[in-house]
Amino acid sequence: MAPEIWQQLRSEAEQMIRREPLLASYVYACVLNHDSLASSLSFILANKVSDDVMPAVTVRELFDDAFETCPECIEHAAADIVAVYERDAAINSYLPVILYLKGFQSIQVHRLAHYLWKKDRKELALFIQSRNSEVFGVDIHPACVMGKGIMFDHATGIVIGETSVIEDNVSILQQVTLGGTGNEKGDRHPKIRSGVLIAAGAKVLGNIVIGESAKIGAGSVVLDDVAPNTTVVGVPAKVVGKPCKESPAQTMNQSFQSD
Repeated sequence: MAPEIWQQLRSEAEQMIRREPLLASYVYACVLNHDSLASSLSFILANKVSDDVMPAVTVRELFDDAFETCPECIEHAAADIVAVYERDAAINSYLPVILYLKGFQSIQVHRLAHYLWKKDRKELALFIQSRNSEVFGVDIHPACVMGKGIMFDHATGIVIGETSVIEDNVSILQQVTLGGTGNEKGDRHPKIRSGVLIAAGAKVLGNIVIGESAKIGAGSVVLDDVAPNTTVVGVPAKVVGKPCKESPAQTMNQSFQSD
């Protein structure tokens, strides 16, 4: 998928320059000066999360190493681009996703932190997590396991704990917490199965399972397992029906009155 996405991104970049010449140098630096999605992303993300102590060239080397060693990171990034394009009503091309959307960018930065965590470079992984939180307002523990086709819509205020698992094709909106219920140790965070939609401000707490294609209403507090294909709403969350579509994450329909 990544090569096809890359060719489309280059085409869109060339069109953007024709429409808005003032962005030419920026678009060349971020896209057209590169020969692959991996190269483009490493440049964009490194310049986002670097600081005065950790320069962009050093951070970019980390991204380049991760992308070369773990090619699935780029395939997952490509799937994330498509996810945003298909689900976000405000997006009608691929290019804004990689240039501007902090939800997408924060997920890719987390992929680097997770790669470093698995390589037992935990201190460096925590540094990347910290920069992700400072720059994008998204706090994901480096140990969190995340699949592909993930969309963070708006993303501000998302907090995801250490033992959380997010499977493929999940959509999460702003101010969502996947957290624990206290200071317990061990496996203490939610497991989010494929196709789930978690609406804005929801809190999903504890070592619980949110079943495949479930939907969690905005502002809900979820403390118990949620069965597959089930809609829950409220504080604490209660079952109110079933999603009217098979994959709530895909449709992004946050209303529960028709479920």
